[in-house]
Amino acid sequence: MSKRNWPDSFAHPRFWPAWLAIGAMQIGAWLPWRLKLAIGRGLGLLAWAAVPRRRHIVDTNLRLCFPELSDSERRRLVLDTFKANGIGILETATGWCRDPRHLSHRVAYKGLHHLEAAHARGKGVLVVGIHFSTLDLGGALHSLYFPADVVYRPHNNPLFDRFMTRSRSNIFGEAIDRHDLRGVVRRIKAGHIVWYSPDQDFGRDVSVFAPLFGVQAATIRLTAKIARMTGAPVVPLMFHRNPDDRTYTIECHPPLEDFPSGDEVRDATQVNAFIERAIRKHPEQYMWLHRRFKTRPEGEKGFY
Repeated sequence: MSKRNWPDSFAHPRFWPAWLAIGAMQIGAWLPWRLKLAIGRGLGLLAWAAVPRRRHIVDTNLRLCFPELSDSERRRLVLDTFKANGIGILETATGWCRDPRHLSHRVAYKGLHHLEAAHARGKGVLVVGIHFSTLDLGGALHSLYFPADVVYRPHNNPLFDRFMTRSRSNIFGEAIDRHDLRGVVRRIKAGHIVWYSPDQDFGRDVSVFAPLFGVQAATIRLTAKIARMTGAPVVPLMFHRNPDDRTYTIECHPPLEDFPSGDEVRDATQVNAFIERAIRKHPEQYMWLHRRFKTRPEGEKGFY
């Protein structure tokens, strides 16, 4: 539903569920750490049981990307994915609603010198992030080391979108609508770091097909286009929760080489190769709930 079809006042009863969600996130952000983990896992288990459609999507994605897993191993990974994404709700609440400095003792930054060197070139930086369940908390903790802007998808609910955008603006320098290419280019050319996640299926019109886990995936062309328009280095970055469930690691890699190359498929393949390596480290923390392989090459049957 478009935003213009919503009531004008946020006091309208149609916004009450959003107010409840916002209140729950504000409370959840201040809970003790162990309680956050327990509630998060519980939310994940509830979603696993109550939303079979999403369970099917996760199972399909994992079957395509990890064909070597047995049925029992894949079922376990499906369950772990829901639990990790449930925890991600509490992590997002923490990233949006609290000062990230209170978690500074929980994060380690590997490869920071790669980002420092890229930024020192003076052309801005395009950071390629990934849709892990820890994404927004990762952005908050990254702000302790380097300020950055973020490209985001607006929420359909205007009240929640306002809350989300304001929260992210407290973390990042500027929250940029994903459709605002001029805004992205402007900020990069001004010397800013812009955090951008190109690992979702945005449809055939804006994508080329490139392999991801050996499966042809509609991969957005915009990453190479932004790099070409700005001359900025493209720096891959991953963020994950460590196995102890108490600490986190930000890992920055050297800028992509020969990027953009002028070959859209080659560029998309290079981006997907990094995304695949990052996912393989902690596959349960990736947002497999998204229909990553929804768009298929002409004549190929859909997976979902």
